[in-house]
Amino acid sequence: MSRKRILEICKGLLTFLIFYFSSYLQIIPITLFNIDINNYTESELALVNTFVDIILVLVLVILYFKDLKQEFKTFMKNRKLNMDTAFKYWFIGLIIMCVSNIAISFITSLNTSSNEQAVQGLVSATPYLMLFTAGILAPIAEELTFRKGVSMIFKNKWVYATASGLIFGLLHVIGSGNILEYLYVIPYGSLGFFFALTYYDTKSIYPSIIMHAIHNSALILLSIFV
Repeated sequence: MSRKRILEICKGLLTFLIFYFSSYLQIIPITLFNIDINNYTESELALVNTFVDIILVLVLVILYFKDLKQEFKTFMKNRKLNMDTAFKYWFIGLIIMCVSNIAISFITSLNTSSNEQAVQGLVSATPYLMLFTAGILAPIAEELTFRKGVSMIFKNKWVYATASGLIFGLLHVIGSGNILEYLYVIPYGSLGFFFALTYYDTKSIYPSIIMHAIHNSALILLSIFV
């Protein structure tokens, strides 16, 4: 294995460590604003999460700054084709996500995942802050981690896309007290899988970030206005 390959794998693993340990940054706003961690309000939780996501995005952008500059040029050279590819893959992922969600609701007593319930609670408390956090910050952080970071470790297209989708899906359900909720790895993972294919085919992280942001923002706007 070449030195370059080893460095790529280390960088990918470092990305995951940054993402995982970023939650510990919560201690900063909690301490500064004297927030009682035993009696969080949803508004306070949303503010703390926004603070963490801003720092996380900044760190990841710095880590991949050189790549991001090059991939922006790649995106702009063929932006129509890149976005057509991104839309195609997102639409396929969305169909699988919807069908699998319906199937889960039929075969279990679950109506939605705990992750989705938590997000809806935050949207109700701070709708426009969540539009910024979940609609913009989260897609950037998650695409850089689960698409860019995973691509540093796995080079085969299908192994990479499968690993990216599986890890992304598990992220949204891990820690749930109900084992049945792990079925939601399928709908969440399907989007992750096709976002990974988007990145692999376009050679730019921007199309998947854009489609991820549109997807999240549309869901939040539906929650706010419908």
